[in-house]
Amino acid sequence: MIDKQQLHVLIAERLQGTGYELITLKVSAQNEILVEVDKLDGVDVEFCAELNRYLVEQLETRSDEQKNREGDDYSLEVGSVSLTAPFVTKMQYTKHLNHDVEVLSADGKKYRGVLVSVDEDSFAIDTEVMVTVEGKKRKQKEIQTLTFAYDTVKYTKYDLKF
Repeated sequence: MIDKQQLHVLIAERLQGTGYELITLKVSAQNEILVEVDKLDGVDVEFCAELNRYLVEQLETRSDEQKNREGDDYSLEVGSVSLTAPFVTKMQYTKHLNHDVEVLSADGKKYRGVLVSVDEDSFAIDTEVMVTVEGKKRKQKEIQTLTFAYDTVKYTKYDLKF
């Protein structure tokens, strides 16, 4: 079976200094390996192909050293993180500054708005809310800034609109 920790070290070494971050690393019991990376200015398909070749080379070298290829068959998928996947790192929040996002808070409420700030412990969105204005019969739209700590949301993801 492929050692996930060893694979994580190999990927971290290869990504160092590139601006890329490892977002997802999954290794199933059937040795199906999924590697997803992201970068502030976007993911280059050529880099994904290069990372794939690097990992195949490293895995082949590892199996040659063990002299036991039996049971070491694997499938490897290297790519960019899905556009609709929840954010995992602060870099992804920074990447989506001034874009529409969807936030699911810990209390189960969904918020949609524009991601307006990101800092070490929290992020903020501008969202439209309907408020009652004194002297008016109808509620009016108002923009409110809501701030969330990273650990108080179930997820935040890009709000894809067509």
